[in-house]
Amino acid sequence: MSLVWPRSLKWSLVLRIAILQCVMLTLIIAGIIGAMLATGIIPHDYEDGTMDVLADAVTRDANGALVLKENSDLAKLRSDVPDLWFIIRDKQGHRLQEGTVPAAYQPFVGLLDNISDARIDLAIGEAAPPGGKIRWTDTAAGNVQIMSGTKGKLALLRVLGQAPNLFLWGIMPLAGLMALATLFATPWVVRGALSGLGRAAKAAGQIEIDKRGVQLPLDGVPKEVTPLVDAVNAALSRLDAGYARHKRFLTDAAHELRTPVAILNTRLAALPATPERARLLQDAARLSTLADQLLDLQRLDRQAEHFGPVDLVAIARNVVIDLAPMAFAAGYEMSFEPAREKLIVRGDRTAIERAVTNLVQNAIDHGGKAGRITISVSPPAVIEVLDEGGGVPPSERERIFEPFYRLHPQDHGAGLGLNLVRDLMQLHGGKVEVLDGESGGACFRMIFPA
Repeated sequence: MSLVWPRSLKWSLVLRIAILQCVMLTLIIAGIIGAMLATGIIPHDYEDGTMDVLADAVTRDANGALVLKENSDLAKLRSDVPDLWFIIRDKQGHRLQEGTVPAAYQPFVGLLDNISDARIDLAIGEAAPPGGKIRWTDTAAGNVQIMSGTKGKLALLRVLGQAPNLFLWGIMPLAGLMALATLFATPWVVRGALSGLGRAAKAAGQIEIDKRGVQLPLDGVPKEVTPLVDAVNAALSRLDAGYARHKRFLTDAAHELRTPVAILNTRLAALPATPERARLLQDAARLSTLADQLLDLQRLDRQAEHFGPVDLVAIARNVVIDLAPMAFAAGYEMSFEPAREKLIVRGDRTAIERAVTNLVQNAIDHGGKAGRITISVSPPAVIEVLDEGGGVPPSERERIFEPFYRLHPQDHGAGLGLNLVRDLMQLHGGKVEVLDGESGGACFRMIFPA
């Protein structure tokens, strides 16, 4: 299985810029040389054309004498320079001469032993190359001294033949320096250019389900990425609008549901007291609870800026007092165990009281109709509701908080109570979890930020 690493925009730009610099540098140098060749600048100023051809052609025969090896460059030189003349000699006394040395240069022939390199320029004040040159050079025949005229031209093939050396010793060092500069400078430049995108990504990572109207910032975002950020902001706006429609629908539905439930309760209360009437009243009470839970979900609106200090001990005590008659009637004992007289947190009193009520009602419904239900409050900010029923299987401890999910399908509840508890705890920055009780059964633990 092969791993695919995500591409880095920064290093992709660095690599491409470095390659582009090398290519552009090569093309610029090649263009300059080509322009100079096309305009005749290099041939006009080049004075070693004859010597270069002679140095490439000189060799030795079987007896060690200096000879010229015929080639295309030598043939072209002789064609271009009909009055070609030169002297080639080595330190062993071998000598090769062709053509007639002009009279003006004859005095220098007798002085070759004392001359290393010389430019013989008889046209004083002119910018043209000198008429003759003398130099020692390395050839296939060894180190030899060449004296010749300067009428030869620079061959294009010779220039192209030097291209590898030019690339190796000229372009490569410059390209290397430019690449190093790019390697260190480009990441800094790219990081600055993409800083706005980084801020947008950070803002996107902080979006939560309880935050509405959030938009990603466009300040400093590159123009090329702006359409993507705009598209994300438009999607967030559509999600907010959809959530608002959903919220209005549930609120309206809950309100509409409460009216016929109230009418139904009034009509049931007018009926004679019979077992059937009692069952109908229980069903109507469940409908009323469902409507209240839906309204609770929407009333919160997931806004926490209006929270204030609340006492968890007082809230839990009020719930115990309100639900104790119901628990006793269902066959339970109730125990309230606060670790402190007060335990203050920031939150919404009504919301927290609703959450604790739902947990206690859940214990009454599923605690096995026997044993004890214990409500405890302990530091730093924890409320626990324990029962001695059958407990919650580990595999179901996440799913029971999903809306409309019921652990036992035959239950009469709507499956919203525990979902409401989880949402309320998320709103308060805390969490609710299910554990095994000390005496069996289930332990629902509400953990608030201290």
